[in-house]
Parts: sequence; structure tokens; C-alpha cells
Amino acid sequence: MLETRGLSKRFGAVHVTRDVSLRLQRGERRVILGPNGAGKTTLFNQLVGETRPDAGQILLAGEDVTGLTVQARARRGLSRSYQRNTLFDGLTVEENLGLAAAVAHGHWHSIRHDSLTRHDVRDTVREVAEQLRLMPHLHARVGDVSYGVRRQLEVAVALATRPLVLLMDEPTSGVGPEMSRGFHDLLNDLPRDLTLLIIEHDMDLAFAVADSITVLNHGEVVFDGSPEDARGSRLLKDIYLGHWADA
Repeated sequence: MLETRGLSKRFGAVHVTRDVSLRLQRGERRVILGPNGAGKTTLFNQLVGETRPDAGQILLAGEDVTGLTVQARARRGLSRSYQRNTLFDGLTVEENLGLAAAVAHGHWHSIRHDSLTRHDVRDTVREVAEQLRLMPHLHARVGDVSYGVRRQLEVAVALATRPLVLLMDEPTSGVGPEMSRGFHDLLNDLPRDLTLLIIEHDMDLAFAVADSITVLNHGEVVFDGSPEDARGSRLLKDIYLGHWADA
């Protein structure tokens, strides 16, 4: 569903990603691990089109999207939630979801108007709000809800665009242990045909939700395998777990 071939990016003399090749099957849930500065977010930036790679290819559902814009990739089914909230604080939870759903249903010409008057948009908003447990907050202004709810909404907005592949950049960043456990349940409730690529520093969550794990270090893939193999990897224990344990 999503594939990279020899993806490389450098800023000056620093190789941020180096010959990164990944292949995600439809419905796969892969977690990207690695210490700070490993190139994880830069990899995401290249996948969605915010950063142009120096070399390599990106394929989505078999189509080479390397040269496409962020918007064009989104229309083809590649969506992303960010480490920092990118929401409209002055709008309600429902209105934020409605804007994303309107785009997904092709209502570009009326996005500035009341998209929630459309049946298809309303149906998508309700479905996604139920999936992400946002129904109690639907009519609340985003600027008034808790940080945890904002994190849920960030994922919901991405889902409302009806993606084939969803990239999630540290979805539990800044939340407490209880909310982190809640995100585990939320991720497990997502449709199994949705392909997920997740950057995560919470090791318990990473191993609980991942079908496969990829570890980056200095922009290179140094491990790619199952959670079971990752747990038993001497490389991870000797190098990476020490970094995470000290974090």
C-alpha cells in the first residue's frame, strides 16, 4: 500500500535519511522507533510531500507519488496527524471534522459554507466521532477542550479525509499514562483495512499496537521486523533501549 525505495535526504553535510526502503501491506500497522535526530519526522515529511527527497521513490497503492504535492497525495489517500495540534480553535469539534469530511467528499467549492448541511458530510462526521469517542465533545469549541481530546480530534480529522494510509507522528505526545492507554484502545478500534505508520516513543504502546517495527538511526534503517524480534534484539537493547530508558 505504501512503499519507499532508496529514499534519501541531506541538509548540507548531514544525511537525515539515507537509502530508506520500506514496504507496508494494506492494513499493516508499523511503528517507527529511534532516538531523537534519527530522521523519523523528516521521513514523514518526505512521505507526505512537505520535503522533497534528494533520491528515491515513494509509491502509494502502486502509483509513484514522489513528485506530487501534499494536496495531490492527500487526494490519493495519504493523510497525516501531527505531533503538534493543527486545528481550528475557534470552531467546534464537529465543524473541524466537517471541513475535513467536505474535502474528502469533493465539496471543494462549498468548503467555506456550511458543509454540515450535507448528508454525506454529516454521516462521515458522526462515524468518525464515534470511532474516536468524540461524541460527548461534538459541539464544544476546540479551544475549550482538554489536550487529550485535541489529540483525539487530530486523528479524527485525518480519518475524516478517508485515507488509505494514515501517518501518525507521536499520537500520545504530551498525554499522561491513562490517556496513552486510551489511545491504545482507540488504535485497536480503527478499521483493520486502514494502513498505519506511527512514530512513537511510548514503548509499551509501540509494542502493543505494532504488527511490525522499523528502527531508524542517523537516517538509516537498522532494524526491520516483528515486535517479538525487536524485543530480543541485542542491537536495540544495547543502543536504543538505553536512550529511551534515560528519556
